Amino acid sequence: MTTIFNRSTKTGEIVTKLPAASKVFKQYKIDFCCGGDRPIGEVLQEQNLNETEILNTLNELYETSNQSDDVNWAAAPLTQLVDHIVNKYHVYTEEVLTELNAFVTKVYRVHGNDHPHLREVYQTFSALKTEMSQHLIDEERDVFPHIIAYEETASQNELTKAKEEIEKLEAEHEAAGDLLKKLREVTNDYQLPGGACNTYRLTYLKLEELETMTHEHIHLENNILFKRLLKA
Repeated sequence: MTTIFNRSTKTGEIVTKLPAASKVFKQYKIDFCCGGDRPIGEVLQEQNLNETEILNTLNELYETSNQSDDVNWAAAPLTQLVDHIVNKYHVYTEEVLTELNAFVTKVYRVHGNDHPHLREVYQTFSALKTEMSQHLIDEERDVFPHIIAYEETASQNELTKAKEEIEKLEAEHEAAGDLLKKLREVTNDYQLPGGACNTYRLTYLKLEELETMTHEHIHLENNILFKRLLKA
């Protein structure tokens, strides 16, 4: 077996080279988006996980995966990467936040008396919706146009304007990541109570789906897009 990843490889770098690794990381609750700059060995030791087993799994997955089907976002044109982020993740996020707002509110209103934790789910989701909705606007209005203009014109002024926003965007990513962690904790890893209705079930499924998509979204920006801009 070829060893591509070792304990010094950063979690974000692993997912960049092997997108399918995100499923492994989700299984073990390993942060690869906001915490993408940490060596995996350090993370595994901190979480008391089996380093040999997980690294072997990742290396085997890399060896057997069909890498040719994946776009290499570390080398693709910046405009293509930005379009991908907007069309796949921004459109999805806007739609699902609106959908979930109705679901979370309904579940809290109907089941809140019997399940007191739903109050915290409602409050945390509301904060997350506000945070992410503003974040999407900030990116599409204040950052992405400068990236596209830089690639079209090679203007250092456009590049500088884009770079100036990176620290702010990373802080917003961190805030959203913390709220997603809180939702997972409050729901006990999205464990449904006995007798949960269909809306209750759908709400938890959609929240978990949002978590997965947001982790992928943040990874593409923090570990690929922003790093490429800073190196330009």
